[in-house]
Amino acid sequence: MTKFIFVTGGVVSSIGKGIVAASLGRLLKSRDYSVSILKLDPYINIDPGTMSPFQHGEVFVTQDGAETDLDLGHYERFTDTLMSRLNSVTTGSIYQAVINRERRGDYNGGTVQVIPHITNEIKDRITLVAKDTNPDVLITEIGGTVGDIESLPFMEAIRQLRKQVGRQNVLYMHVTLLPYIASAGEMKTKPTQHSVKELRSIGIQPDILVCRSDRPIPAGLKQKLSEFCDVPEKCVITSQDALSIYEVPLILEREGLAEQALALLQMEQRTPDLTQWRTMVERLYSPKRTLEIAIVGKYVRLSDAYLSVVEALRHAAIATHADLRLRWINSEILETEPAENYLEGVDGVLVPGGFGTRGVDGKIAAIKYARDHHIPFLGLCLGMQCAVIEWARNIGGFSDANSAEFDPDTTNPVINLLPEQQDVVDLGGTMRLGLYPCHILPNTLAGKLYQDDVIYERHRHRYEFNNAYRKLLLESGYVISGTSPDGRLVEIVEFPNHPFFIACQFHPEFQSRPSNPHPLFEGFMQAAIALNYPNTNLQTPVEVS
Repeated sequence: MTKFIFVTGGVVSSIGKGIVAASLGRLLKSRDYSVSILKLDPYINIDPGTMSPFQHGEVFVTQDGAETDLDLGHYERFTDTLMSRLNSVTTGSIYQAVINRERRGDYNGGTVQVIPHITNEIKDRITLVAKDTNPDVLITEIGGTVGDIESLPFMEAIRQLRKQVGRQNVLYMHVTLLPYIASAGEMKTKPTQHSVKELRSIGIQPDILVCRSDRPIPAGLKQKLSEFCDVPEKCVITSQDALSIYEVPLILEREGLAEQALALLQMEQRTPDLTQWRTMVERLYSPKRTLEIAIVGKYVRLSDAYLSVVEALRHAAIATHADLRLRWINSEILETEPAENYLEGVDGVLVPGGFGTRGVDGKIAAIKYARDHHIPFLGLCLGMQCAVIEWARNIGGFSDANSAEFDPDTTNPVINLLPEQQDVVDLGGTMRLGLYPCHILPNTLAGKLYQDDVIYERHRHRYEFNNAYRKLLLESGYVISGTSPDGRLVEIVEFPNHPFFIACQFHPEFQSRPSNPHPLFEGFMQAAIALNYPNTNLQTPVEVS
């Protein structure tokens, strides 16, 4: 039977519940237990698909095309386990399901209430993941902070579930903050005590406390927390700030988090195998060279808006023994100022995805600079579309070329809707979401990087390359190295007369892993190293057999 671990948070938001949940998942997987992780988000949006990246960070896309919270990216990267739309639940989706049921008459005219109807739906969603994936352990993270009015139905649901599935099958883990007051020279436990008191007032007694701090927690404070929060001292776990999120599983392993969780759930204690993870962290902390990569986007004020892109770059940096330095460049600035003022000296240029016309001309300027100055370039989704527009304007001779998304009246829509999409007006109705196959052309950069004829990548976009311009693109020296299996949709474009110039319509960052970087990102970093450290004897993408 599946065991359930519920992760709640207290004191402040953004305390790192997602990283703790993902780290625990990694520790359990290292003990050969199967794991799935579920995120319960209290906001009323159905999903984050239409939310501003400044509000919510990036939208992570699962293989089955669900637009989800960025924490699901952490879950996949840490546990190397695929998540699906079942692993992301919002208040909006819960209420939508209950109201739809009420409209159909499923409740036989009864009064629909938060308890039991909303809480029952939440419990059903939790148990559905357990039934669908049948993991040994299902870790469920409840978004927000204990005491938030939006979270109360979720708290009540997980309280009820313990009685439903048996006390020995449920564990409550509370992540909280221990602030250090510099003027007093001491760490304070009172916020955690109040948070646990709030949790207990709604009927949940935490079994494990994970205490976030910027320094080690003295034994005396652990004992104090144990007494005041009614948690065994060995279950008061320190989650000290780390230089990298990938060190957190090792910190929590030293603190005994997985061991205590298994004991409380009456599961077999197994010896963990974290050899690969430790090696990966050691390589992260001992780079042999430094690379500066420019990320040119319009959401750069919030780095979480490009979280998976940044992590994919870090994975590639680990694999190539590089110390990654990021230069964040707001693409809107490049619309009015010369690109060289901001891009000079970088070792690579990456243009990520996005929606809307704001900052697009700045991205195009950055791509032109990278192409002209032979700087390794990687374009993702909108980055590929901007690369096509840059080609059309500066090589193809169409000075007014654009995407129909940005200029519906352009006479040269090199990026356009497919004919069957033209009459669909619902937001997202024409989106290509989730995993799609891509056929790779042999003897191309993409072919050398992927080493496969057919690959599968995740998409999140609406507009496509306009095939009316395909012949001219090819005649001008570009190569279409990836298409849909029927050859109709352009997936990858590259420019051979360049150290590394490749752009894809999909989002490769979603499938990169710390110990298994995505080939496009690894090739990008290899090319940057080959140009800047020519004597490293590092295999470059074009040398891959």
